[in-house]
Amino acid sequence: MTFSDIPSDASLFLVRESRDIDLLAFGQNSLDRVGRIEELPPPGGKSSLVSYGESPGGQVATAALAAAKLGLRCAYMGRVGDDAAAEAVLAPLAAAGVDLSAVQRVEGATTRLAIVLVDPGNGERTVLWHRDPRLELGASGLPDFDLDRVGTVLLDTEDVASSTELARRARSHGVPVVLDVDTFTPELQPLLRLVDFPIVTEQFAATFSGTDSAVEGLARLDAAGARLAVVTLGERGAMASARGRRFACPAFETHPVDTTGAGDAFRAGFVWALQRGEGAEAALRTASATGALCCSGPGAQGGLPDAAALQRFLREGTPGPWRGPWLGD
Repeated sequence: MTFSDIPSDASLFLVRESRDIDLLAFGQNSLDRVGRIEELPPPGGKSSLVSYGESPGGQVATAALAAAKLGLRCAYMGRVGDDAAAEAVLAPLAAAGVDLSAVQRVEGATTRLAIVLVDPGNGERTVLWHRDPRLELGASGLPDFDLDRVGTVLLDTEDVASSTELARRARSHGVPVVLDVDTFTPELQPLLRLVDFPIVTEQFAATFSGTDSAVEGLARLDAAGARLAVVTLGERGAMASARGRRFACPAFETHPVDTTGAGDAFRAGFVWALQRGEGAEAALRTASATGALCCSGPGAQGGLPDAAALQRFLREGTPGPWRGPWLGD
């Protein structure tokens, strides 16, 4: 694996010969119970559901499916229970051709679940989740996977020790690592040092900065050795930094149905753009467009686009004005 140096225009290029897995995704999966509500009730109150249903989700499983729908050759690594929910979670991945050989089924355990409440007015969601402790995966239990076959690794922080070990293995094989993380804790420091492309939330960046500034957090991630550090800002877009050069992409103007899975799709679009050799700013725009399209359907996976739909949206979609923080020094 070789990367070009990031020149002054912050271009990124990903080149790897003789691979047969574009993306190895390791981390969370979930069966989501999705309820659309009239409005969130006050504490102790009640509210009726406009609709209710079950759909597969989980941030990394959804990103793997999104990448596969865009045409990447993907493998998913994670743990599920031995229940019916496991079949529901894995079925869309299998149907999309995702390699599931590294999935571990834990006897007697229940597959991770989430209760998702969606506001039909703006598509915003509130998530409550539960994970069976038997699904936890330590570094010693991490499955072997031939990383010489792999173009990029995507992971989250649900099992920090195993994610850190996989990132270490990827680094030793010259495979770039993309990280999906929401909240900063000190135990993440060793993992962050092994990540090429941290894609973090505004909350993470603000906490990581030590000054409650997401822009300062972005700068710290860049200075810590990331090839390209990215901070997602929800409906305001995303900002990034590479070797001290900061740039931003405003969100595309859409009418979201459900924002569940938007960040997962963002990461899939980012990996797809890297595999195509897009520059940093183009990759950020592609990622933002993928996240926006995800919001057009119900649940985490109902709006995931294929490559043709994404490319059409990139030609025709309209980014709104930049409403994020000022990126100047």
